[in-house]
Amino acid sequence: MEIKYVGPKPVISYSSVHFDTNKEDKYVYLNIATQLIEALDHDYIENKTYIHTLDRTLSDSEMIRFLKKRCPNFEKLVDKTNHNVEEEIEENLKRAHENKILNDEEKEVLEKNIRLMREYMIQRSINKKVYYCVMDLLADIVQKDHIDRITLPLRQNYAHVLHSLQGTLEKEKTPIDTEITMFEKDNELFVSLKVVNILKNSPFIRH
Repeated sequence: MEIKYVGPKPVISYSSVHFDTNKEDKYVYLNIATQLIEALDHDYIENKTYIHTLDRTLSDSEMIRFLKKRCPNFEKLVDKTNHNVEEEIEENLKRAHENKILNDEEKEVLEKNIRLMREYMIQRSINKKVYYCVMDLLADIVQKDHIDRITLPLRQNYAHVLHSLQGTLEKEKTPIDTEITMFEKDNELFVSLKVVNILKNSPFIRH
């Protein structure tokens, strides 16, 4: 399998399959995240502010070429046999079969709905793993280049990427403190991730 959009998280019941739109497919954030790597990964002059416009929409093939180049384990990430969502699906099927509340017909429909969404759920898992590979790459760049702040227009996708990056930086072996703020400038709204402090024993302290 490769990467492609499938959709929000499915909520599966014996009567239907509906989708939780608050749990969007991580694929929708990959375009911004990969462009952010291109914008940040370059040589820097100290105390200079750099401006880059994230105005392109990468095709699936462009994104895959980029990810194959930058994510060393990309092929492993997109191999569906490496995703424990399969175990989750099998466990859901087992619980459906053993359900004491539903009648036989309802259990059959529930099992059918779970099987119907198998490939969908695997693809979502693949997209999520690839997305967090990109987050790891971004975190490495922030540390390597001592980036103090990243500011983007206040759009839902942009804010989501910065929140993901914040979480990734906090989970580093040497956690990095950040804060996210929103502000208005020249009648435009922005979201900004600022590096608050790095622990004193960190190898990434700016001297």
